[in-house]
Amino acid sequence: MARLLRALAALLVLLLAAASVAVADDGETLLEIKKSFRDGGNALYDWSGDGASPGYCSWRGVLCDNVTFAVAALNLSGLNLEGEISAAIGSLQRLVSIDLKSNGLSGQIPDEIGDCSLLETLDLSSNNLEGDIPFSMSKLKHLENLILKNNKLVGVIPSTLSQLPNLKILDLAQNKLSGEIPNLIYWNEVLQYLGLRSNSLEGSLSPDMCQLTGLWYFDVKNNSLTGAIPETIGNCTSFQVLDLSNNHLTGEIPFNIGFLQVATLSLQGNKFSGPIPSVIGLMQALAVLDLSFNELSGPIPSILGNLTYTEKLYLQGNRLTGLIPPELGNMSTLHYLELNDNLLTGFIPPDLGKLTELFELNLANNNLIGPIPENLSSCANLISFNAYGNKLNGTIPRSFHKLESLTYLNLSSNHLSGALPIEVARMRNLDTLDLSCNMITGSIPSAIGKLEHLLRLNLSKNNVAGHIPAEFGNLRSIMEIDLSYNHLSGLIPQEVGMLQNLILLKLESNNITGDVSSLIYCLSLNILNVSYNHLYGTVPTDNNFSRFSPDSFLGNPGLCGYWLHSASCTQLSNAEQMKRSSSAKASMFAAIGVGAVLLVIMLVILVVICWPHNSPVLKDVSVNKPDNLASASNNIHPKLVILHMNMALYVYDDIMRMTENLSEKYIIGYGASSTVYRCDLKNCKPIAIKKLYAHYPQSLKEFETELETVGSIKHRNLVSLQGYSLSPSGNLLFYDYMENGSLWDILHASSKKKKLDWEARLKIALGAAQGLAYLHHECSPRIIHRDVKSKNILLDKDYEAHLADFGIAKSLCVSKTHTSTYVMGTIGYIDPEYARTSRINEKSDVYSYGIVLLELLTGKKPVDDECNLHHLILSKAAENTVMETVDQDITDTCKDLGEVKKVFQLALLCSKRQPSDRPTMHEVARVLDSLVCPAGPPPKQAQAQAQAQASEKPSTTAPSYVSEYVGLRGGGGGSALSCTNSSSASDAELFMKFGEVISRSTE
Repeated sequence: MARLLRALAALLVLLLAAASVAVADDGETLLEIKKSFRDGGNALYDWSGDGASPGYCSWRGVLCDNVTFAVAALNLSGLNLEGEISAAIGSLQRLVSIDLKSNGLSGQIPDEIGDCSLLETLDLSSNNLEGDIPFSMSKLKHLENLILKNNKLVGVIPSTLSQLPNLKILDLAQNKLSGEIPNLIYWNEVLQYLGLRSNSLEGSLSPDMCQLTGLWYFDVKNNSLTGAIPETIGNCTSFQVLDLSNNHLTGEIPFNIGFLQVATLSLQGNKFSGPIPSVIGLMQALAVLDLSFNELSGPIPSILGNLTYTEKLYLQGNRLTGLIPPELGNMSTLHYLELNDNLLTGFIPPDLGKLTELFELNLANNNLIGPIPENLSSCANLISFNAYGNKLNGTIPRSFHKLESLTYLNLSSNHLSGALPIEVARMRNLDTLDLSCNMITGSIPSAIGKLEHLLRLNLSKNNVAGHIPAEFGNLRSIMEIDLSYNHLSGLIPQEVGMLQNLILLKLESNNITGDVSSLIYCLSLNILNVSYNHLYGTVPTDNNFSRFSPDSFLGNPGLCGYWLHSASCTQLSNAEQMKRSSSAKASMFAAIGVGAVLLVIMLVILVVICWPHNSPVLKDVSVNKPDNLASASNNIHPKLVILHMNMALYVYDDIMRMTENLSEKYIIGYGASSTVYRCDLKNCKPIAIKKLYAHYPQSLKEFETELETVGSIKHRNLVSLQGYSLSPSGNLLFYDYMENGSLWDILHASSKKKKLDWEARLKIALGAAQGLAYLHHECSPRIIHRDVKSKNILLDKDYEAHLADFGIAKSLCVSKTHTSTYVMGTIGYIDPEYARTSRINEKSDVYSYGIVLLELLTGKKPVDDECNLHHLILSKAAENTVMETVDQDITDTCKDLGEVKKVFQLALLCSKRQPSDRPTMHEVARVLDSLVCPAGPPPKQAQAQAQAQASEKPSTTAPSYVSEYVGLRGGGGGSALSCTNSSSASDAELFMKFGEVISRSTE
């Protein structure tokens, strides 16, 4: 017995000694690993000392076993680390999890990683790793999750990966891998997720792919696979997502594909031919069916109408013939129906009007005939309707005014006739209206000017007559106007010259008269064509006109000047002189008669002026305090009201003198309602002067009351109103000057664009949120901004955000249109619910703020020629690829991309379709504040807590990356933005309160 006890004691001593050695070795190994990193942000500030036990267990990202104190998990994700992965990592032989994703690591994956024999998870995604996938990984028999996506790995997929008996997730997407998919991979019965998209893989799909009996996600999109879909595809009964898009696959779609129970079937961008199998209409689980851009032929099977749970049906870019089946109107949950670029014939089925959940309907480039059905106006949620390039006839349905959510309407290149219905002006969300190449007659309704958010208007190549409405001047957002090849007459309205966002103006081949001088103020105008009209006068040579060639003015005999290489307009041709000579006598007699009448009138006026009488004394008021306000109509000089003392020593004439009467050289920007000037006051900070385009608002007293209210509001994240000046010649508002301009300029203006790191963007987002929260929750009565956008977020010298233009948007809009139906805001930022109902509240501001967050995250404009930013992010989120849209400056500087995901989620919560689903700005500011707080060295209490956590077994808690992949299965991709590792329990509760963001991404 004694001998047994001595043996056990000796064994215990040996174990403790081994553990001690392991501890010492692990600490030194971690320091060796650190040497291979370039840690510019000092993220591993606490990895120091000699690595003695057990101090390294509290180092950042290190998790130790609770018995041996050996390193069991290493999580250094999103720390902006560069350099290489040290071969020393293979010495951490007790590792269960390695997570180095979202850094800037380069070099090769070391072969020694195969020595971590207990490894269950290896995530090296989103780095710059190169070279081959090491064959030594086949030694990792416990490995369950291998995630190497978004690197620069080359070579073939090792067939030895099939020797990993527990592998469940294999994600090698977005690399440069080549060769064929190893056939042995298909015999892994436990594999659940196979992500191989965006590589250079070749070969064909193996019939053995259905041996993956546990697989639910199969994605080989964007490769170079060839051959046909295996006839055995129907045996892949466990698949829920099958994405074969953008390869070189051929042949027909096999009939037994209908036996699949997939939610997503994407065969887009291949060379499939033959008919669409009718059996697809029996796949009741389908949410997304994408057969677009193939060579499919034959009719659209009417049985597809049975897919009542399908949300997206993409059949565009094929050779489909026949009629559009009326049965498609039974697809009650359909959001997207794309049938464009086929050979479809017949009428547009009125049954499509039953698709009340439809967002986009694209029928362009077919051979459709007949009128546009009135029933389509029942598609109340329709955002985009494109019927370009058909043979449709009849008139534009007047009932289309019911489509209040419509932003894009393209009916060009058809045979439509009749007048442009005035009801079009009630489609207040339109940003694109293209009716070109039809046979539309009549005049342009002046009510078109109510489409305040219109970006593109194309009525070219019709038979439109009459004048260009002066109301075009209200189209403050318009970027392109094309009215060419019509029968328009009259002058170019002066109001068109005030359109500060106008880039393209085409008026060629009409009967327009007058001159072009008013267009000199369209400073953004890059493309101008007024050729073949009846214009006259001198073509200007300065400002924007320096960009135009003589071709822009051809066919106007009355035009002259430098750009036309013609003589001065005062040097008339011989024919002109003869014409004048023939009428000289008649003109002379007429002039004598008119002169006599004018002489009599002047004598009468002179007598009245000289006659003695008592006249009122006119008071010269240079500066008035708010308590001494007089009616503007009783003052000769402009009324100047000072609201804060830092301007109190200045009068109106001083300000005009310092800006040379608001000379152009002091202009620092243009807005939808004003031009902004800089004024440098002596011994004071500079101020910004905003000169409003409109003159007096409809209610001057109400406007002054609003200005005084705004002037009384002070907050560090709001731009202070210092004073104002009102006069019939122009209204001026005086604000604090912001040295770094607007957020729009920093993100989008090529001349002012600057790099913003993640920390700066986060602070800007927080500042704007705090300013907006103050207006919503601290002011009494509360203030709704009504026009939250990046142009109204100004940045001071320290890049701190200040919200501008609050409190007066309503008055400015009323003064411009004199109608209560005006939709306030800027295209791309407008709450769709507000646009539909005209009811505005704080949640409308929250929606607009959500779009600003998306701008900050992606660096993209809310609306451009390519897409609508909000729609883009929703579609990317549904595909679990939203992080692909992140601005490169963020990727380069963010230490924790989990923060980026969280802000993406917050942006999508703010921009939910239903206002009740959106958070308040107080809640938004709280979440952002939790992210902005700097993460310094942990205090003693935090260290103790980390040490306590280190004693837990690492495998007892599911890592966040596992939830990302598992969540895809049930939530349609929403888990990519899941609120894991939230900064506080209250934040997590906030996101729980508003539910899933992406599960119904089109809501």
